Amino acid sequence: MNKKTTVIGILGTSLDAVGGNSESRWDRWRPTIGLFNHDDLEIDQLELICCDTNENLRKRTIADIAEISPKTKVNIHEIKFKDAWDFEEVYGKLHQFSLNLTFDINTTDYLVHITTGTHVAQIILFLLVETHYIPGKLIQTAPRKSNKVHASLGEYSIIDLDLSKYDKIAQRFKQEYNNDKDHLKSGINTSNKHFNELIDKIEKVAIKTKAPLLLTGPTGAGKSRLVKQIFLLKQKKRLVKGVFVEVNCATLRGDSSLSTLFGHKKGSYTGAISDRNGLLLQAHEGVLFLDEIGDLGLDEQALLLSALEEKEFFPLGSDTKVKADFQLVAGTNHDLSQKVKEGLFREDLLARINVWSFEIPSLASRKEDIEPNIHYEVQKFEEANHQSIRFSTEALQDYLKFSKSSEAIWTANFRDLNASVLRLCTLATNGRIDS
Repeated sequence: MNKKTTVIGILGTSLDAVGGNSESRWDRWRPTIGLFNHDDLEIDQLELICCDTNENLRKRTIADIAEISPKTKVNIHEIKFKDAWDFEEVYGKLHQFSLNLTFDINTTDYLVHITTGTHVAQIILFLLVETHYIPGKLIQTAPRKSNKVHASLGEYSIIDLDLSKYDKIAQRFKQEYNNDKDHLKSGINTSNKHFNELIDKIEKVAIKTKAPLLLTGPTGAGKSRLVKQIFLLKQKKRLVKGVFVEVNCATLRGDSSLSTLFGHKKGSYTGAISDRNGLLLQAHEGVLFLDEIGDLGLDEQALLLSALEEKEFFPLGSDTKVKADFQLVAGTNHDLSQKVKEGLFREDLLARINVWSFEIPSLASRKEDIEPNIHYEVQKFEEANHQSIRFSTEALQDYLKFSKSSEAIWTANFRDLNASVLRLCTLATNGRIDS
């Protein structure tokens, strides 16, 4: 299937206005109109940013596009700048504009036209492409110098730019970076130094690599929630095209485990009454989370290693390989090195998945983070049950004292905390938790 092409650009108040309403305008080069004068560049949609109040220019441009490219859909976006040369204002409004657009990179190629608009706007558009807020390439147009007779047709090129950094923009990127870390923590205002440093490392790695990640730590420490947030962060930055697929390897047993992961062809074993796509194929171009990977069988481990290295594999009963390119995130509460010594885990697979390893601390070792997690669990209960819940001051202090004491073992870590808060909220009289 051929992809469609969408161009994002700014209506130029000078270059696009040459010639006015006279017929002579067709003999002059106008950047936005010039985009549609190339046989090898078919534009299906134009997202046109209008920063000027010149209604005649806008209507004339839309009408001229309709005349030379009637199949192109033009969407107008009104963005007003108090000062079009103010980096902070222009970045803020164009950044918000990019967040409001809906992109489908599987069906559409995006080109960002940087010939019109102020130099500031052009730089900002470059940065939005460079940081994947707009998942496309840059296109620059110019009048055709080689043939003066057809100069109005113009020329175009797909380009890259080398721009210096700007302090205010850098500050905004720093804020985005902080927002990304908050995202990985589900917005929970944690204060444990070790945990915050860990999240900082994970954020840096997660957005830069497709290599496997290995999350270790006790059951209930929050590995699953963290992996989902990693996926959503990569999705937000348009670093993945596929979906998030999760499976607990401890639940995989017998013949069905191979089928669950790798799929099968009809008749490949008793009970295989139809073809099945396995989880690896479902995760193509996305993220596959294999929780408790230490419980995966040796046969499954061997096939998984092959799939990771070759990015393709045979479904059960099939003579044809299928392609599956995904990022693997593995979780475990086991010491995989010890399992290797015991012959229960493949040493070569461990080496393959242990590229980036992060140990998630237990709840008991993060006592200063118990209070913000309590508030987070209460908020989740409120959202799920459409009910307001509040602790009395005395009750909160009593509960915090208990939660940090030796009485609160938190064997299952955050699962225990979640269950405890759930019980408190459920039994709260009139939405109030008292002592």
